[in-house]
Amino acid sequence: MGIFNIFGKKDSGVELMRPLPFKLVTEWMPYKLYSKKPSSSSLKVRIRNATKEVLLTSVVAELPRQLAFEAMGLSKEREMRLGELAPNEEKEVRFDVFSGLKSDPGEYTVNLTAISHYRDYGHVINAVKKRVTISVV
Repeated sequence: MGIFNIFGKKDSGVELMRPLPFKLVTEWMPYKLYSKKPSSSSLKVRIRNATKEVLLTSVVAELPRQLAFEAMGLSKEREMRLGELAPNEEKEVRFDVFSGLKSDPGEYTVNLTAISHYRDYGHVINAVKKRVTISVV
């Protein structure tokens, strides 16, 4: 493997065996939304750096088309830039989720992605995804 070190190549097996960089804990308050009328709920996301290095971090939340991040119902994706997280440091972000007239009763899935970046927010090192559900009654 020494010849590859000359050309800047590195052993990718070590990168694949790394543990997950983040631990995500989610909580809904209140835990349900109402269908066919405006209602809102707050998704609290606690993110903890599980590595031994400082990570530039952001969190992206994606909603299905029946829900939105504001009462008008237009925004379906939101990114929160958290800055640098020290090892074992934990931060908390909140996403307000709204239902409206086009929200039918059922279970809806919200996709969360915690991303670690390199140098700036345009370069991604690693990401952790989590799906959470909310009931619309």
